[in-house]
Formats: sequence, C-alpha cells, structure tokens
Amino acid sequence: MSTTPPKAVYALYYGALACLVPYMTLYYQQKGLNGVQIGVLASVIPLVTLASSPFWSGIGDATRRHRAVLLLTIAGLWASVILLYFVSGFPAMLAAVILYAIFIGPIAPLVDNAVMALLGERRSEYGRVRVWGAFGWGGAALLLAPMLQRAGLAWAFYGFLVFMALCFVAASRLPMAAGEVARTAYRAGLGRLLAQRRFLLLLFVSLIYGVSLGVLLSYQFLYLEELGASRTLMSLTLTAATLSEVPFWFLSGPLLARFGPNKLIAFGLLAGVVRLFAMAVMGAPWLALPISLLHGPSFAVLWAAGVADADMAAPAGLGATAQGLFAGAMNGLGSALGGFFGGLAWEAIGFERLFLILGWLMTGALLVFVSARMVRRARPAL
Repeated sequence: MSTTPPKAVYALYYGALACLVPYMTLYYQQKGLNGVQIGVLASVIPLVTLASSPFWSGIGDATRRHRAVLLLTIAGLWASVILLYFVSGFPAMLAAVILYAIFIGPIAPLVDNAVMALLGERRSEYGRVRVWGAFGWGGAALLLAPMLQRAGLAWAFYGFLVFMALCFVAASRLPMAAGEVARTAYRAGLGRLLAQRRFLLLLFVSLIYGVSLGVLLSYQFLYLEELGASRTLMSLTLTAATLSEVPFWFLSGPLLARFGPNKLIAFGLLAGVVRLFAMAVMGAPWLALPISLLHGPSFAVLWAAGVADADMAAPAGLGATAQGLFAGAMNGLGSALGGFFGGLAWEAIGFERLFLILGWLMTGALLVFVSARMVRRARPAL
C-alpha cells in the first residue's frame, strides 16, 4: 500500500507544531502572564499528555475505530487552539491549554501505529516515512518566520490552523488496522503488555530520556543567554537539531535490520549521554551548534527503535496502546519532570551541574538497559 498518506500526515502535523509550539511562551508573555503562570501552562501540557496519550490510544484499540479517534483528536486540537487564541486571563488560558493537551497526546502514537500496521513486514522502513515530520517542521518554520517578523504572533496561530486543517484531510485517508477485538480481550492484552519486563524497561529508559529532553526544550535558550548567545544563534541550534534528524530517519531502517532495536536504543542513549556532558562543559555558546547535531543520533534513533520495540511487545490489537504508553513516558511524564525539576535545579546549582547530573542519570539508565537487554540475553523474560 502507498505510504503517501502517512507521509502527508507527518509533514502537515509537525509543520503545524512548528508554527505554534516554539512561540507559545512568547504568546503567554504577550498576553500579560507572569513567569509562574507561564511555567504552569508549560508544565501542564506534558502532565496531561501522560494520561491522554494512552487513554485515547487505548480507546482506539478497544473499539477498533482508530481513524475516528484520530480525526476526533485532530479536530479537538484545532478547536482548542482557536479557543486559546481568543481567551484572556490565566484561568481561561489554563482551561484552553488543558484541552490542547488532552487532544494532542494521542495523535503521534495513533499515526505511528497506523504506519507500523501499513508497513507490515517492512516495519524497518518506518524512519523513511517518519522523516517527513522533520521536513514538515523545517519547511513550515522557514515559511512562517518572515510572516511572524512582519505581522506578529497571530500568524503562529493562523499557520497552525491551516496546516492542521490539511492534516485532518490527509488523516481521513490514512489506512488503519481493521477488525474487531472484544473489550475483555483488550483488557487481558493490556495486562500482558504491562506484565512484560522488557516493555517496562523501554518505558523506563524513555522516561529518563524524556527528563533530559524536557530540560533541553525548556531551558536551553536560557542557558545560552547566560553564555551570551544571540537570538540568531539560538534559532540556528534548532535548525541544526532538526537537520540532524533527517539522515538518521533514513538510516533507521537498515540499522534496525542489521542491529535490532536493543543496540539502537543503547546507541541513542549513549549519544544522549555525550550531548548532556558536552552541554555541561561547552563554555562558549557557539559550541551549542555542533552539540545540537547530536539530536539526530540520540532522539531520532531512540524514537525509531522505541516505536519498533513497542510494536514488537504489543499483543494483537494493542499496537496503539503500546505506542501511546511509549510516547507518554517520554513526552509526558519525562518531559514534565524535566521541565519542573529542571527549573528548580537550575536556580539551585546552575546549568553546568544540572547537565552533569542529567548526564550521569542517563548513563545509569544506559547501564541498566545494557545489563538487562544485552548482557543477560539468556533470560527470555527481559
């Protein structure tokens, strides 16, 4: 079957996110919110996503109506962003942001599950489809930047709404797994999934990686500002990180076929360790550019291998649930913990020590993973 529909969904979805997500805190500031209020709005999204991602994905698996759930969440996300644009005041904006988080959580896991089902025996080609998300992000960012410069932040919302409306159309043509699974079978399958120590280990390392990712997303620019970086340099670090994903999405298929998910997950964690320690000792702000190139071999490799690993662990009919739990661990709980505790740690010990601690934390996760998955291979339960 053609992979054009999922490629279009990835490109349009991540293009929509590129229009709005990097500018949300600036929008909150423009609406008159203080630092504490902005922090609450930023941290509530991954916390709600932790629950919404597996919740909606589970509904899709239990009812076997994945496309209907996907279209509902895309429409709900579209409506919540309109609400966020028009409301004012912290309570109203908090309600809109919670709705945003409720609907955004399951979109990527549902699409990932659809792609894995569509590819079938060619699951190793997932990265060649997912790379279109990076193309969409980069293209939308370049397209929107001059408009924002001339016309203000309103265009962040306009761009998001246009891209997401097109994403809805593309998603309506996305092939989905068919068939009926009884609710009792779903519950039994969920129990088997959560009883797998192999799958729980995947969630653990995803959580640890998500903590570091949450710190990087929330505080990297503040760290660079302390080091005297310009706004241009800050933007270039995002560009470098996005570009670094592209070759690894393309290579993920051959790499998975040759090395398997275990070695790739370990490699992604190792690249993350190097990135964190490099951030701790970089000193000069320009070094953030080459360090940002480690985003591809860490995030893209870990995500591609994690999607494949979750798909392998999922009992029949629970593919979306497994992907939702994987995404929820990294982008939900992990990102929330990183965003919240990262701010406290930054004020208490500074960024250099914070990144050192994160580097050692991920080193520990890497050692646990290697010990359980690659050293003790004689134990089939892991």
